[in-house]
Order: sequence, then C-alpha cells, then structure tokens
Amino acid sequence: MKFFHLIWSNLKRKKLRTSLTLLSIVVAFVLFGFLSSIQQALVGGVAMAGADRLIVRHKVSIIQLLPESYKARMERIPGVTLATHQTWFGGIYQDPKNFFMQNPVVPEEFLAMHPELVLSPEQKEAWLKTRTGAIVGRKTADRFHWKIGDKVPIQSTIWSTAAGNRTWEFDIVGIYDGEKKGTDTTPLFFRYDYFDEARQPGAKGLVGWYTIRVKDPAQAVEVAKLVDQEFENSAAETKTEPEGAFVQAWASQIGNIVLIVAAILGAVFFTILLVTGNTMAQAVRERTGELGVLKAIGFTNGQIVGLVLAESCLLTVLGGILGLGLAWLVISRGDPTSGLLPMFFFPTRDLLIGLGLSAALGLVTGIFPALQAMRLRVADALRRM
Repeated sequence: MKFFHLIWSNLKRKKLRTSLTLLSIVVAFVLFGFLSSIQQALVGGVAMAGADRLIVRHKVSIIQLLPESYKARMERIPGVTLATHQTWFGGIYQDPKNFFMQNPVVPEEFLAMHPELVLSPEQKEAWLKTRTGAIVGRKTADRFHWKIGDKVPIQSTIWSTAAGNRTWEFDIVGIYDGEKKGTDTTPLFFRYDYFDEARQPGAKGLVGWYTIRVKDPAQAVEVAKLVDQEFENSAAETKTEPEGAFVQAWASQIGNIVLIVAAILGAVFFTILLVTGNTMAQAVRERTGELGVLKAIGFTNGQIVGLVLAESCLLTVLGGILGLGLAWLVISRGDPTSGLLPMFFFPTRDLLIGLGLSAALGLVTGIFPALQAMRLRVADALRRM
C-alpha cells in the first residue's frame, strides 16, 4: 500500500482517457448484472426444483391432457409417496399484456407437494372452505394491488364454462410467499373441483400433468421408468422426467438462455479487454523515462511489474465495483417488466463472479504492458526522456 499514491497519480495523469476507460468498464458490468438477473429469472427455477419430485406429462406433448384417474394408479407404484396434478389455465387479467401463470390444483395435496410456498394456516383453511377461492403469489398480488377478499376476473384463452363464458371469477383468500429468495411467487392457484365442475362437459376428468414425490431421490430414474411402464400402450402414454428437466424444457422454448447470455457478455468483455489493454499500453509507453528513473534508483523488475499490474487492476476493479453496485441498486428496485419475469434479483453468486472477473480483467490487460516495462533497460529508458 505504500505505493498507492504513485499508482493513483499515474491514473489521474490522463484524466479524460482514464475516465472514458472507467466508464466503459462500468457499463460492461452493469450489463453483466442485468443479464445475470434475466438469466436467473428465466432458468433459475431449474435450481429451485425439488430433487425428489418428478413431472409426469403426456408422451406426445404437454398440451395433451391426461386422465385424472391416473393419480390413484401412480400412488400404488413402489417408491411414490405422493401424487398431485395441475392444468394450464392460460388466463389474462384485464389486458393481454397482464399474463401470468394460473393453474387449478387440489389444495391440500398441492401445498404438501410444494412446501417452498409459505401460506398461513388461516389462509389455507379459508382456501379449503371457499369453493371459488384462490391463492396468489406475493409478486403478482403487489403487481395488481390485490388483497385478501378481492374478487378477481380472469379471462381464459383455453377454457370456457359450461355456459360458454371464458371469464372466470375467483375470490382471493390467500397470498403466499416463497421460503427462499428464488421461489417463484407469480402464479395463482385455484381449486380443481370448482374448475372441473364448471368447465365444459367434454373436458371433465382431464388434467395437464402430474407431480409425484419419490421416497428416495436416488431411485428417481427407476421410479420414472415404472410410471411410464404403467401407462404403456394406453390411450394416453406418459413421459416422466425430473422437475428440473421439465422447468428447463419450458425455458428452452425461448432459446438457449445460457448460451445467449454468454455470447453477449463474451463480446462485451472482449471489447473492454481491448480498450483497457490499449489504455495501459499507452500509459506505459508515455512513462518509459520515468520507469527508467525508478529502475535507476533501485526498483526491482518485480516491483515494476507489480506497479503496472496494480494500476491496471485498480482501474478495472474500481470500474467493476461501480458497475456491479449500480446494477445491484437498479435491480433492487424491482422487475422492469412489471411482473413478466417470475423472479428478478442479482444472485450473490454472480455478484462474486463479477468481482472476480474485474480482477482477472485487470491482470490480463496489465500483464503485457508490465512485461514490457520489466524488459526496459535503464540506459534506453533514460535516453527517451
């Protein structure tokens, strides 16, 4: 730290050049923060998926329905401890842009299957007593300013009532939170018995997919095979997969999110690498004579390398901290899409990765100018003064 003043003075020598380079680094790390948060929002559910849960869907497609009667047969399969079902409702609230997930479920089974959804006992009891009752996640409740007791009309794009009406009304009896930060609190869940009774007769007794819990996650593959064998050669054959794979399949419909984010960040950081590397190379060339003086008064090659690398790392780490800090402040204000992203936050893991990237960027951009400075001969350096 005793040479910090010297390093800082070198950075301040060309204030405009340093400021523009610093600004470029800040912008790059702000972009890193936002892309990390978007990636977390789109594929983060994979990490949150239960290791002991399997999804059973129609073998042809998720849009094909399965008989409700499959539930009892699944629960008799060795290794299965619980089975429950959901069905995609496909509704909108007031305006087509107000899209979020709504599913009919069997309340007690559903809550037992998903302990990560935190609902108070009083609200759970109200849901069991209210046939038209629904529970909604905190994020969606905040988005539309819903409160317990509200009557909410949802227009389904798929299901209509027996009378041909596509608008369904639900009573909000509970607002659930997530046990963990990454839990999706956007969906609305309502009672399957109300849904099945009210919908058109031709669709009664059919559900979208099943979630089953296995007794031992290590035997999940074997249980999945047994489930599919149970319904083999039936009118509705099944495909059973881990919940994480099911969530990943949903996210993959948008595209390979991880690859897209990696490609964008790769291009951005490669550009910043060139910009910062050029800044450091120019700074070393302009101070050739001064470096010669430092060597003449006793600075070792190692100290010269250290000074140049410290200057480079100070520039990139400072830019990284400012960029990541700015990204964190803006992201903390909430989802910029007003609720379209199921979860939107800057993961601590990615924040630490960003700090590591800023230090690595400083080392990579500073190593070649540092080696160039180390190889300077005192006589040649002093001659250029």
